[in-house]
Amino acid sequence: MKHADLARQVGARSRLTGEFVLRSGRVANEYFDKYQFEADPVLLDALAEQMVALVPAGTEVLAGLEMGGIAVVTALGRHTGLPCAFVRKTAKRYGTARLAEGAAVAGRRVLVVEDVVTSGGQVVLSTRELRNLGARVDAAVCVIDRQEGGSAALAAEGITLRALLTRTDLGAPGGQTTP
Repeated sequence: MKHADLARQVGARSRLTGEFVLRSGRVANEYFDKYQFEADPVLLDALAEQMVALVPAGTEVLAGLEMGGIAVVTALGRHTGLPCAFVRKTAKRYGTARLAEGAAVAGRRVLVVEDVVTSGGQVVLSTRELRNLGARVDAAVCVIDRQEGGSAALAAEGITLRALLTRTDLGAPGGQTTP
């Protein structure tokens, strides 16, 4: 599938308009409902197939962030053959009590995988936690970059963001949030 066709499908499937409170607390008049493309196995597979080109050489583990990044990382792992770690927002207090489940991250070059990036806040927090576990993280990939400062916030933490699609690709106007 061509990149433009994929962007059209994702935009048509997931772009909503209205008033939405984002994770950062900002209010947006558009929202990308990631679960609409993550729940479609054919569309998710097409996204993962194109995301393979965004995976930096030398990556040893793909780390998907709870919750939306889990579907994306699993599909991407299928296409790359790389092992996956599933990263919680906070370690659970029972069972293994781990922050990152699945593949070991200590001492390995880890690529953070997210679905939608706005401010980059969750990627920054999760990357800090992964680094505390001994992971080497210098890049992240996402399906959609809302182009609202996430890339700059990640760069300030030494993380390069690689996005498959941007708000512009999806035909959405930029800068539509308020503090």
